[in-house]
Amino acid sequence: MCSAGLYSPHEPCDLRPLQTIVTTSPALDELAAELQAGALIGLDTEFLRERTYRAELCLVQLSSRSDAWCVDPLALSDLSPLAGILTAPAITKVMHASRQDVEVLFPVAGLVRPVFDTQIAAALTGLPAQIGYGELVRRLLGKELAKSHTRTDWSRRPLSPEQIEYALDDVRYLLPLKAHLEEQLERSGRLGWLKEELLELEDTRNISTDPDEAWLRVKGLRSLDPARERLARLLAAWRERRTFRERAAQLLRRFDLEEFAGLPAGGLSYGHQRLVEVMRALAMEPDFLLLDEPVAGMNEVEARRLGAIVRDLAHEGIGVLLIEHNMRFIMEFCDMIYVIDSGRLIAQGTAPAISRDATVIKAYLGG
Repeated sequence: MCSAGLYSPHEPCDLRPLQTIVTTSPALDELAAELQAGALIGLDTEFLRERTYRAELCLVQLSSRSDAWCVDPLALSDLSPLAGILTAPAITKVMHASRQDVEVLFPVAGLVRPVFDTQIAAALTGLPAQIGYGELVRRLLGKELAKSHTRTDWSRRPLSPEQIEYALDDVRYLLPLKAHLEEQLERSGRLGWLKEELLELEDTRNISTDPDEAWLRVKGLRSLDPARERLARLLAAWRERRTFRERAAQLLRRFDLEEFAGLPAGGLSYGHQRLVEVMRALAMEPDFLLLDEPVAGMNEVEARRLGAIVRDLAHEGIGVLLIEHNMRFIMEFCDMIYVIDSGRLIAQGTAPAISRDATVIKAYLGG
């Protein structure tokens, strides 16, 4: 790992330029192990919303007291080592204006917590409520940060050394900012206020998108005059609701449930209700899906329909783990099978291999 220079929590830090970007699983494991040993990390993300309505995570930046790194999610298929760090209750994640970053990271890592938000803390010291990270670094630490890559397309590769430096700057000063802000809030007796504010960031209801709050994700909205701002808020809400409707219609078609559109799910047959449960899970656009006895209560037609969907999902790159007692369904639709009897793994393999396994035949197939 590259040393970045130690800093005093009460003085502006001089972190040396780094060129650390993590693009391989072994490097990510090494980084996770290093971060696990600390109680604080700086955290930021770079993402795009221009080409897709849902944000596309393009880069994750992290810092410790002495180092800083970029993690490239576009080069890594599995970010689970990082997820464990971001959700660890013993490690405080120091962020600036964290709500969008927490939202973008939620599908990848779950709810990032606990969070110390330097923008929220700065507001409680009397600084402007929406103060930017660069301005806060300038005021408290006396550092001028580059602004040349504000409009960078972070999805393009390779990233230039200048882009990496710009991204790393976004986390290099988070920990000293936290120290300065906590000291000021302690002197003013407002640390308790900050704790109350930060607790709201741990409420998962703030992650779900309320159409009427979609405008909060629109950059530059506050620079508009009042009339245009109201119009932008209405347009953001309309766009969010339209996206929900289009996604619901798409899933209804996929599950052959279009004829039931607009009806309460509780009035459907049990088999159709099970399909709706799977459909709701897919509405979250997951990378991995866990289904517990999904065909229980379904007739043969419904079960085969679900099996075809599961197979399609696998071809689309979505992982699916099934826990199921219907052996016919498992044999037909699963690529890899693990057989458990009385809490013990008794066999694993493909469907043809499992169908010939004497232990499985005795336990499940009545041989």
